[in-house]
Amino acid sequence: MIIKKYIVNNMNEAMTRIRYELGKEAVIVSQRKIRKPGIKGFFSKKIIEVTAAVENPSEGNNEDSMQNSLDAIRNIITKENQKELNTISKNTEDFSKNEKEESSNIDTSNSVLNAYKESLKNVAISRNIKDEPETIKYNSNPNVSQDIKDHNKNREKQSDKNDILMREMQEMKSILSKIAVKSDTSIGDNAIERNNKEDKLHEDLEGKKIYNFLKELDMEESLIDGIIKDVKSMEEPIEMKEKIRNIILKKVEISSNNSFQNKVVLVGPTGVGKTTTIAKLAGKMALLEKKKVGLITVDTYRIGAVEQLRTYADIMSIPFKVVINQKEMEEAINFMEDRDVVLIDTTGRSSKNIMQISELRAYIDKVSTENIHLVISCTTKNKDIESIVEGYKVLNYNNVIITKLDETSSYGSILHILNRADRPLSLVTTGQNVPDDIKVMDKEELSNLILGEDNIC
Repeated sequence: MIIKKYIVNNMNEAMTRIRYELGKEAVIVSQRKIRKPGIKGFFSKKIIEVTAAVENPSEGNNEDSMQNSLDAIRNIITKENQKELNTISKNTEDFSKNEKEESSNIDTSNSVLNAYKESLKNVAISRNIKDEPETIKYNSNPNVSQDIKDHNKNREKQSDKNDILMREMQEMKSILSKIAVKSDTSIGDNAIERNNKEDKLHEDLEGKKIYNFLKELDMEESLIDGIIKDVKSMEEPIEMKEKIRNIILKKVEISSNNSFQNKVVLVGPTGVGKTTTIAKLAGKMALLEKKKVGLITVDTYRIGAVEQLRTYADIMSIPFKVVINQKEMEEAINFMEDRDVVLIDTTGRSSKNIMQISELRAYIDKVSTENIHLVISCTTKNKDIESIVEGYKVLNYNNVIITKLDETSSYGSILHILNRADRPLSLVTTGQNVPDDIKVMDKEELSNLILGEDNIC
């Protein structure tokens, strides 16, 4: 027997090729729709795989020929079933559809046997074989019947295997889904430890309530955890918010007025408003407090910084000096010895650049003052606050100025800045108007602002 497979687009093409290559005596054993291999095949239209067979005229014994033919057909059916099983293991989503195709293939197999019986009958007649047609009936051949029964048993076993495979793959999907959820909610060991820590702190209703309240105020996580512990340890019969207020009052400190006497230096990163704050301080002291004020700037890197301060100095009729090197710093300080207050503006530097911070420290050492103020914006991210506060500690600042309160609506970062710096707050700025938008706050005002009970604008 000759057996061949054809990959065609439609059955007309299949019939034409089968008749041309195998002749008119060929019969179609099976047909099924498949996809071309590769990614392109997945998105392309399905094609048809047709299996055809024809009796080899050279075979002498018709009984052996029929038996061989039946064996060949059984092999085809077994191969087809194995392909279907592989398709099921690769694509579980098409399982139910494949089951329908498998059952239809069994029907196809029965019809193929009947069709091939008729073909063999014709061959026998052409060779003057006097066997009655009933001798090759499907049901009269015990070998064929037993083969079909064995085949059905194998199909049942394969179905059981498919069920087991489906259950295993469903379990794998469930495990992968759980792993994906865990990877999204906790990234790294630090995140896992933090989540466990938060669960312990917030496991009761009171802890969750405090956490949500402080989170709305934009407070930093470690600061929230500390406040929750402190609140739980307090035994006073007062409301939760009042307990938090008392904790905030203990954590913040306000500078004394003498922090703006003699020589005052402002340091901080770029863009926090040091130059504008210097102009506000100069205007308040010179115009409102009637003090003799002098201005010095080291900020020769930023375009327009010198001209900005020079303009303010001319308006307020106060002396102004630009310093390029350390020697000029000494000369400028000596020139302004008769001033009540000398305000010194410095270049904005990155807290991560150790060389630039060291260069700035050399200028500050020439000033010989303890009134050094770190200027930092209220809009700075919590992680950046830690970097800035720690990086500038080499300059020995002893006060903090917080700017741009008008550019945010939550003020939890103020408590984070003061807690990290461990320095008192000297003043805050609330806008760009010179000299109006500058303010010295007491503890009560500051706590009201942090708790969201008061607004700047």
